[in-house]
Amino acid sequence: MLKTAAKAGGLADRFRRVRATSAELAVGLSPEDQVVQSMPDASPVKWHLAHTTWFFETFLLSPNLPGYRPFDPAFGYLFNSYYEAVGARHPRPRRGLVTRPGVAEVAAYRDHVDAAMLTLLERGDAERLAPLVTLGLAHEEQHQELILMDLLHLFSCNPVAPAYRPYRPALRGPAHEGRWIAVDGGIVAVGHAGEGFAFDNEGPRHEVLLRPFRLFSRAVTNGEWLAFVEDGGYRNPALWLSDGWATVNAEGWEAPAYWRRGEDGGWREFTLLGEHPLDEDAPVSHVGFYEADAFARWAGKRLPTEAEWETAAAAGIPATGLSPTGNTLGSGLLRPVAAAADEGFAQMFGDVWEWTASAYSGYPGFRPAVGAVGEYNGKFMANQYVLRGGCCATPDGHARATYRNFFYPHQRWMFSGVRLAEDA
Repeated sequence: MLKTAAKAGGLADRFRRVRATSAELAVGLSPEDQVVQSMPDASPVKWHLAHTTWFFETFLLSPNLPGYRPFDPAFGYLFNSYYEAVGARHPRPRRGLVTRPGVAEVAAYRDHVDAAMLTLLERGDAERLAPLVTLGLAHEEQHQELILMDLLHLFSCNPVAPAYRPYRPALRGPAHEGRWIAVDGGIVAVGHAGEGFAFDNEGPRHEVLLRPFRLFSRAVTNGEWLAFVEDGGYRNPALWLSDGWATVNAEGWEAPAYWRRGEDGGWREFTLLGEHPLDEDAPVSHVGFYEADAFARWAGKRLPTEAEWETAAAAGIPATGLSPTGNTLGSGLLRPVAAAADEGFAQMFGDVWEWTASAYSGYPGFRPAVGAVGEYNGKFMANQYVLRGGCCATPDGHARATYRNFFYPHQRWMFSGVRLAEDA
């Protein structure tokens, strides 16, 4: 009993921390900041705060807490995202039209659900519910990152280029010039091993045959991407997949999503801290799969598969694993960032999500969970590509080597970058 109580208490503490973090992200935002939807892929801050609350109310409180009364029955329609089994929902592209309930009422909704959830976690069956509560907290952490992604896109649409506020240190280049690291091939195990939390799409763990390969020790920088831009990379159809070239022309792309020309003709970048001169040593961010693939082709390299990326990340290869093949991507495209010897892989977690060449699909033996929660990942396993690692907006402790993020190849409002690979 004491062990169960301790587990319940620890889960309750984590629940409080995660919920408080979401609310804290909205501090300093006006009601207007929290209601606008800048594009169909993004959602208002207010909607994120309400939707993550709806998850706990729908999947935990209503089925498991006797006598629980929903805060407002209409919220089930307004704040459902994509769970068809739960019922009808408000269309995603029109979330910005939901001016009511207001910000204050959504905050009251969160307080109402939080109090009920803490009551639920004090009950004797808290341990039985722990896996679903943990999923709900991981889900909310995903939305914390989405809040920052969506705010950045929203503020980028404002002609006065407003700043949000410091959230994490600005992206900076690693303290070494970069080099190729050789990774042995063979039969490797990929996927979550079953200890600790993981999303269902991270398993089952299975074996994959890899050929020997090399992975660059750091992410591609803004300076390297600038060389691609100046070499006409966005104007050369030979570098692009057919759908990618069509997207470049339809959208008028000429650089990553938040690069802008300054009055002096130089490039500037819009960030959560406002607009600043382009930091050429920082990892390039906000590029889509089509761009990542074109850059890799321009550099004479390729994107890693997700199995290669995970194998390298899990190995934690030290300096002795450095390949003697040089410190450039090819054709002198990589310039040094800063001199430091004896470095292994850098930036695999916490800077930018890194595109892989792997289409998003289920691992061998994958089966989605039974019921509405089974809609969490499995239904999206089509027409998307996998990204690995984590980014500057990913909550602490949320990322791991087996984590599979996924987006459509044209999307680039997330903090997404590139690490190159080559065959050994």
